[in-house]
Amino acid sequence: MTGSMITIENYLDELFPNPRCELNYTKDYELLLATMLSAQTTDKRVNEVTKILFKKYPTVKDLSKANINDIQNIIRPIGTYRRKSENLIEIAKKLDKDYNGKLPNDRKYLESLPGVGRKTANVVLSNIFNVPCIAVDTHVSRVSKRLNLAKEKDDPLQIEEKLTQKFKGKDLCKRHHQLVLFGRYYCLARNPKCENCKLKEICKYQKHLK
Repeated sequence: MTGSMITIENYLDELFPNPRCELNYTKDYELLLATMLSAQTTDKRVNEVTKILFKKYPTVKDLSKANINDIQNIIRPIGTYRRKSENLIEIAKKLDKDYNGKLPNDRKYLESLPGVGRKTANVVLSNIFNVPCIAVDTHVSRVSKRLNLAKEKDDPLQIEEKLTQKFKGKDLCKRHHQLVLFGRYYCLARNPKCENCKLKEICKYQKHLK
């Protein structure tokens, strides 16, 4: 492991010793749905709507039979709510029919669900089934490129592959959460909090400012 990787890992451990997913859920399938809903919005906003949604529809079967207009009214604050409402009900129907409402440890199946891509599948697989993988969202992408863990032109899959090589072992889920939180609260897209950051010396954003 290079010196810069050790510096990055040590700083992430210092800032976030026990990182966790900030989406609220009590059942496995709820994390899948919450992650699908989180596209192009914030976890905080998703938590506000899922608090209502999961209370009103406490099982997969209940969700599969939900009135789409009611779902739309509940999740309207998160944006693109029409498509997400359709996806939510369709996912519930498929889980109920195919697995009696249980969430399978099956990447191919998860990625076949409407609105579920590799990023969402990775979040579910790592958090629910402890599969060592990293989900690349906008935060992870931005931080990876600024810290020279990936190139500017890299797409999410390329970034994931590079991070998987660099952060080896069982810590991938932990590193994923740390990178998300670092991007969310420190390495912001605009006006990042660079002043006291211990990674300034290896950060391309800082070099660009000089």
